[in-house]
Amino acid sequence: MRRFRMPAFSRLALAGAAALAVVASALAPAGGAPAPAVAQDRPDYVALGDSYSAGVFVRPWEDHDGCGRSWRNYPHQVAEQLGFRLRDVTCGAAEVVDGVLQPQPASKIYGPPSIPPPGGWSDLAPQVEALSRDTDVVTVGVGGNSLGFGPIMLKCIELGLSQPLQRTPCTKYYTGGGAGAAWLQERFDQLDQDFGDMMAVIHARAPHARVAVVGYPAIVPDSTGCNFLHWNQLGSVKKGDMPWLDGLEQQLNRLLERHAAERGAAYVDTYGPSVGHGVCASKAVTWMYGIKDDLTGHGDQTDEPSEQCRKIPGSGAACTFVHPNARGLDNQARQVTRALASEG
Repeated sequence: MRRFRMPAFSRLALAGAAALAVVASALAPAGGAPAPAVAQDRPDYVALGDSYSAGVFVRPWEDHDGCGRSWRNYPHQVAEQLGFRLRDVTCGAAEVVDGVLQPQPASKIYGPPSIPPPGGWSDLAPQVEALSRDTDVVTVGVGGNSLGFGPIMLKCIELGLSQPLQRTPCTKYYTGGGAGAAWLQERFDQLDQDFGDMMAVIHARAPHARVAVVGYPAIVPDSTGCNFLHWNQLGSVKKGDMPWLDGLEQQLNRLLERHAAERGAAYVDTYGPSVGHGVCASKAVTWMYGIKDDLTGHGDQTDEPSEQCRKIPGSGAACTFVHPNARGLDNQARQVTRALASEG
């Protein structure tokens, strides 16, 4: 498979750095040690997070460890635009605990590539180990997997098929006071505790860093364009359940924003700017993949579908399972760049 290199920094940034280096050299004392190149003094930036931060399924992506990091994800775009030295340890399926605070087990690494190599993937070190006292900038976008957004979506898909006469089967399951509601409340409570612990660890490991918590973009803020059993949208999720799903995502974002405020970190709102570009918008303006969709981005990388993926109807090239597409990654990059530039 073709390998890809990290994009070069912008010509403007390089030209500016070169000019500053020339000036510094001219001002150095005669016979003294040469002034260090300005490029070596770039801020150290560590990106932590899950698949929404890794940019899974947007070409070109890394394929060596199953994390699916896209070279177009916001960590890479932000580093290029702001002149940061990047260490990107984001990974698809990462959770606050299993992934960021503790090792991410191989059983929770899903790619792409969606089919693991012979022998499977290897466990990954905790993402926070990438941090140090020398870290200058940290972004963290995580929490959806800890909450269980994937299993929730699968439950909504299942109930949409098994209860065809119900208008809002998923909403009733998770809000009706039964097992679903209790399970979801327990997940929110645990996420609240774990996210607070994570923010404390980030501060302890990188005490001088500027930290930005990145929220989740709008998935289905407007269901008017959604069609039942269209798998490049939300498949068998009932249209009546989509307002509840949207509210769940906003509740998750509020939790992230609160923890950012409590720790003096920036909160990056990617939801507001993406309203109108959700998964049910037309292909020309959507910033989200559906459940099974065609790949976006540059190059010709493909993802061989897993056995489970082949069972899902639809003509999409890969089981993208509701993630930002290339335009969605660009939106995230704009918002994170703006937030970090305003704080710099």
